Amino acid sequence: MSAPQMAVPVEVTCAQVKAQLEVSEHFVFLDCREPNEHQTVSIRQAKLLPMSEIQNRLAELESHREDDIVIHCHHGGRSLRVANWLRQQGFSKAQSMAGGIDQWAVEIDPSLPRY
Repeated sequence: MSAPQMAVPVEVTCAQVKAQLEVSEHFVFLDCREPNEHQTVSIRQAKLLPMSEIQNRLAELESHREDDIVIHCHHGGRSLRVANWLRQQGFSKAQSMAGGIDQWAVEIDPSLPRY
């Protein structure tokens, strides 16, 4: 009996996301924080799609239903909620970047301001 195909884990580390970006692996990178937070600090490759707007803007993601989607927020709480919600909508590869942009600033890019 063969093992079932492993589901994509709901969380991914900052290091894993950085590695994906470095090999220019195609995936959707979303920042689910609010615009004022995004103005304070952002990761250049991530597209802002605030958690407060995602239900109304879901159509923007429709063409990425089968793609890898990584969501980040400040510390990882909101992005985990968004990733789980997207999975409920059929986006089975949605993942949250654990630790959020704060962890990214610590581990990956110390030049980024922290708040």
